[in-house]
Amino acid sequence: MSTSSTEEQAFCIRCEKTPPDILEYSPEMTGEKLDADTYVWRNEGTLNKSNGHFYCTDCYIKVGMPLGVAP
Repeated sequence: MSTSSTEEQAFCIRCEKTPPDILEYSPEMTGEKLDADTYVWRNEGTLNKSNGHFYCTDCYIKVGMPLGVAP
């Protein structure tokens, strides 16, 4: 399962990694039968769905754990 054509490629706004490049979003780590991209679009709380920006956990902590979605 992958992102639909209407979804932007999601990436961490700070480190610029895409979900498949981040271990925490792999099916082995999430326990879900979703690829990393789909998992982020459905479950990542910092995801800005209008542009695909999010914070991976490491970057989220480094920027002070802001409330809301990534810019």
